[in-house]
Amino acid sequence: MKIIPLPAFRDNYIWLLRAGTRAAVVDPGDAAPVLRYLADEGLSLAAILITHHHPDHTGGVAELLAHGAVPVFGPAREAIAGITRPVGEGDVVSIPELGTPDAPVEFRVLDIPGHTAGHIGYHGAGALFCGDTLFAAGCGRLFEGTPAQMFASLEKLAALPGDTQVYCTHEYTLANLAFAAAVEPDNPAVTRRIAASQALRADDRPTVPFPLAGEMSTNPFLRSREAAVIRQAEAHAGCCLASPVEVFAAIREWKNRF
Repeated sequence: MKIIPLPAFRDNYIWLLRAGTRAAVVDPGDAAPVLRYLADEGLSLAAILITHHHPDHTGGVAELLAHGAVPVFGPAREAIAGITRPVGEGDVVSIPELGTPDAPVEFRVLDIPGHTAGHIGYHGAGALFCGDTLFAAGCGRLFEGTPAQMFASLEKLAALPGDTQVYCTHEYTLANLAFAAAVEPDNPAVTRRIAASQALRADDRPTVPFPLAGEMSTNPFLRSREAAVIRQAEAHAGCCLASPVEVFAAIREWKNRF
């Protein structure tokens, strides 16, 4: 199985999973790049996976289904037109068309609310499709969830194997790293990652996917227990912060205004 980034809108990625002549897509906010790729490569669609209800992740579903009915997996706790297989924590999504009859490609569903109330992720085959929950060196805004929910969701993702390749859905890496450098100006891992990401973008290559292990040293939203992050969060909050959740909330609010 190969995973292909299909750029959409200004900075979205639609992820296309292909094996043989079949394909699945994750968060198709726009049908056009998907249909174009399928036609160019002689592929047929087998499934659609959705992480949350925002239009830039769901806007292409109806048009894709107009070209042929396929199962549409998505969060059971969000009302999204077109979903035929609502799923939540602990469910397993199986896509036999991308594997073999004896070994279908499978993803375990994770409830990761915070960005939206019912946001989910898909983990399997060494990959994590996490929508807008975890970004490279960042995390999603809290549109519907609470800081405690998002913190718990990020902790859940951080506990996955470090060699997991993270497929988020926006090219936000350089902006996120600029903020990470403001939070931890003396963190050499951030400095190195900025240089590596700048080189990728200069070559018109995506910074996504990325290994989960690298987030632990560079993503301020996963470093709420680090002394340097706590100091900076308290300085910007103007008060003592009593828990990692409070540190996270202060960092998230700072990022909103950065």
